[in-house]
Amino acid sequence: MEIKVNAPAKINLTLEVLGKRPDGYHDIATIMQSVSLSDTVTVSDNDSGKVTISCDYPGVPCDDSNICAKAAYRFFDYCRMEPKGVHIHIDKTIPTQAGLAGGSADGAAALMGLNVLFDAMLKPADLRAIGERVGADVPFCIEGGTKLCTGIGADMKKLPSFHCSDIVICKPDAVSVSTAEAYRKVDALGKHPSYCDEMVKALYSRDMFMISTTIFNDFELALQIPEVSEIKRVMLQCKARGCGMSGSGSAVFAIFTSSRRAQKCYETLKETYPQTFLCKPVKTGCAVE
Repeated sequence: MEIKVNAPAKINLTLEVLGKRPDGYHDIATIMQSVSLSDTVTVSDNDSGKVTISCDYPGVPCDDSNICAKAAYRFFDYCRMEPKGVHIHIDKTIPTQAGLAGGSADGAAALMGLNVLFDAMLKPADLRAIGERVGADVPFCIEGGTKLCTGIGADMKKLPSFHCSDIVICKPDAVSVSTAEAYRKVDALGKHPSYCDEMVKALYSRDMFMISTTIFNDFELALQIPEVSEIKRVMLQCKARGCGMSGSGSAVFAIFTSSRRAQKCYETLKETYPQTFLCKPVKTGCAVE
């Protein structure tokens, strides 16, 4: 038996790092939005008695260090089951090391697939609890939509759905960001007013001008990546309503209220940056197909 799960990426409309915690993690405040750019994770059972992983995407590990393997072991532990023979295949489209939660989405999808495969009948709250032990973004990737995420990113509050016609996402090929290095640089930033608070107000009022001008990311400010600035310049030249870096980078997103302009932006960036995608906001996270 095999279960296929759609695993959407996310963007951060705002992302603020509030400070380092005693446990080594950071407290953050961020507004995450699911998008239609997605991976497909296929979970199947076998008689091997082992958890095995396959993925053809360069750089993705296919051993126990893969987040899907970690998710599987956490799942069996939570269900008080001996590890079973499962194979998890990741058909990857979301770029890696891009700040789009591609790995977290895959881990979330693996949990949802295992829940169905083994008829565990875990509730969403159970899956989120397991997911939090796998990675900070995994609970959001299970739930999806538009959420204010606080703490290490796993505490979620539902917000009004974000609407725009299209989103263009572009990752510069030569740039991948180490999350640890990104946090080191962002820790050196000074304090500033909360953009998350303003974005929450903008989403409740559905004010597209306020939404587009409130996009903000502490990592973008701290890292100052030249390619990110260049991609944003092209996006704004193509009449994007607003744009910013996602997560700890290096992917950049732009929001549009015109599909024609979004298509033009996508085509323009694609000539220079092969990892450019045209997608839309979505209201859900991972879903069994």
